[in-house]
Amino acid sequence: MQVFKRDGTAVPFDKSKILNAIKAANKDVSCSGHSSMSYKDVMKVATIVSHEIKNDDKDIAVEKIQDMVEKALMESGNYEVAKSYILFRQRRKEQRDAAENLMRSYNDLLFADAKDVDLKRDNANINTDAPMGIMLKLGAEGAKTFAKKYALPKKFAQMHTENYVHIHDLDFSFITLNCLQQDLSKTLKNGFSTGHGFLREPNSIRSAASLACIAIQSSQNDCFGGQSISALDYSLAPYVDKSFVKAVKHAANEWLKFNGLEEYNMDFSDMKYGMPINEAREIISNNLNPKYVHQVYDIDADRIYSVAMADVEEETKQAMEALVHNFNSLHSRAGGQVPFSSVNYGMDTSPEGRLVTKCMLDAMDAGLGHGETPIFPINVFLLKDGVNYNSGDPNYDLFERACEVSAKRLFPNFVSVDSPYNLKYYVPGDYRTFPTTMGCRTKVLSNVNGPNESSSRGNFAFTTINLPMLALDAKKQYPNSQEKRLEKFFKDFDKYINLSHDYLQYRYNIIAHKKVKNFPFLMGQGLWMDSEKLGPEDEIGEVLKHASLSIGFCGLAECLVALVGHHHGESEDAQKLGLKIVGHLREMTDKFTNDEHMNWSTFSSPAESTAGDFAKACQKKYGKVSGVCDRKYFSNSFHVPVYYSIKAFDKIRIEAPYHALSNAGCISYIEMDGDPTKNVKAFMRIVRAMHDADMNYFSINHPVDRDPVCGYTGLINNICPHCGRREHEHYHDVIPRCC
Repeated sequence: MQVFKRDGTAVPFDKSKILNAIKAANKDVSCSGHSSMSYKDVMKVATIVSHEIKNDDKDIAVEKIQDMVEKALMESGNYEVAKSYILFRQRRKEQRDAAENLMRSYNDLLFADAKDVDLKRDNANINTDAPMGIMLKLGAEGAKTFAKKYALPKKFAQMHTENYVHIHDLDFSFITLNCLQQDLSKTLKNGFSTGHGFLREPNSIRSAASLACIAIQSSQNDCFGGQSISALDYSLAPYVDKSFVKAVKHAANEWLKFNGLEEYNMDFSDMKYGMPINEAREIISNNLNPKYVHQVYDIDADRIYSVAMADVEEETKQAMEALVHNFNSLHSRAGGQVPFSSVNYGMDTSPEGRLVTKCMLDAMDAGLGHGETPIFPINVFLLKDGVNYNSGDPNYDLFERACEVSAKRLFPNFVSVDSPYNLKYYVPGDYRTFPTTMGCRTKVLSNVNGPNESSSRGNFAFTTINLPMLALDAKKQYPNSQEKRLEKFFKDFDKYINLSHDYLQYRYNIIAHKKVKNFPFLMGQGLWMDSEKLGPEDEIGEVLKHASLSIGFCGLAECLVALVGHHHGESEDAQKLGLKIVGHLREMTDKFTNDEHMNWSTFSSPAESTAGDFAKACQKKYGKVSGVCDRKYFSNSFHVPVYYSIKAFDKIRIEAPYHALSNAGCISYIEMDGDPTKNVKAFMRIVRAMHDADMNYFSINHPVDRDPVCGYTGLINNICPHCGRREHEHYHDVIPRCC
């Protein structure tokens, strides 16, 4: 007699397999505290099923045998064991289904183009048509299937599968943490190893910029999220001086050669870029005078100084251009992904720091080799009254330049240091206390387990709650009572906030037991706060506590429509409810922080692909509900819907209060029509309005076209304003935001 398995293969009938299956179900019942079967009863049921199969004397499918086992258990009165056996069959079915789905995903990844398959387009900085990008996605899909169907506790897998909560980067659940605000000053000063030799501290701005890219690339290999340099200007300023000392020495030696004099060793180590000319003249003259006292004149020292200044300015320009090009060409994670990189700057008022900022802005303005707008690094310009915000501030000219570049290239984005919730942590001159961001929006600053600093810290992981789904559930149950609808909504909201908390705690406890050697660069090279105090075999839990754990949300606007009929852009009452909803989440995460002494926070999630998945899930469950899930996506976080016509300053007024609640990070966008490079003053007025409304992180979206033939970047209608070529002669590119 043969038994046909599900894959069509036939094997001899084996009674022991029936016996073992009943034993396993019985053991589960016993462990759960319910009344279980005796060994004699187990044998009896197995024998009954075996005799029935043999008496029939026909080949049989494995599914039919399992049906017979269920029936025998029920007829013998062993209901709890039967239930356990049924649940076991269901779990195995789900696992088989998961394996089949995984194989379909693999088929798409291996044989379809990215333009035809959503799965291959869910991460903008992975080329999933290239070999290493495909391999990276194959691993990711396998890890997600393992997490959902085999490893995660059922309640967590279920909330994700049912699209009530999205677990971000599920494939990394048991591997690593999210992101890092890298203190590049510390990294470069100490030198570092990428595992194949030690890289000492650089001695020039050109070398420092190159090593900055390597440090970001190496750090990305230990994290699943983005990497940020928290203060590019402060971090690279010392290396401008190192280059300047070399440039002065070179210029002095050139002066000696020009005058037919012998070169000799000179000490210009006290010189700094941008130092007053009279101080520079004295140091240069003192170095040359001991041997050639009658040869040196002020005009010669001044010439040496000015040549050195010009040389280091050119070197810094080249260094920043190389940094931008490198960030858009370096690959991490086995070559499959460009690092999601960000740089923060604008606060260093020293001549060296100002030069770094100026050259970074110039490099972004120039674009890449064919004039393309650089996607990375995401540039973030910090705004601070007294530093760069008002006319007369030392870096005000750099703020003006930042607006010019952003009006052309979309970047930099802007952060307000002056917002009260940021200002309370701010220490003048200490870049570690600045509210810098991981580009996309992630922010860490307050720290219940250490100093309130952004540098050398990051986010551990986050989830996103599907607000419209909760609202539609409540509306279905209470279509005619808004009071009861809101009551159910907040009850369910609490349920999924707590589930998100429990999941993140579960994930945290797993990663906390990993060792420093599992993160050879992030922890092994001391990039993470206090990790330099640990050895390779030490667990990282003691330092991981500096990370934030964040609970986010998506689709506030559509949620409000489902609950009260209007979104917050349409109604003041809806705005009050929106603030109550997000405020409730903030109250919960603050309570978690106080109760557990961990850095819990409220996140306005970056949920571009998740917004589409959530909308599809709601449509599948409720159909296309007008104003709620009748589009392909939900609005991101607390944003007023992009399809809703609203004045810029009204949008700023409505969205600004949510920034104070979103201590894990957020961003607001204002849309500008036309070409803002033609009216940078208007562009700056909007930036100032967002700053003055106490927003945290903000940017302005506008059309950015690029002619691929002549390289012109700006607004192109039918005719390129640079070369006169008409659009039908060749398409023009549209520059996307990556976040």
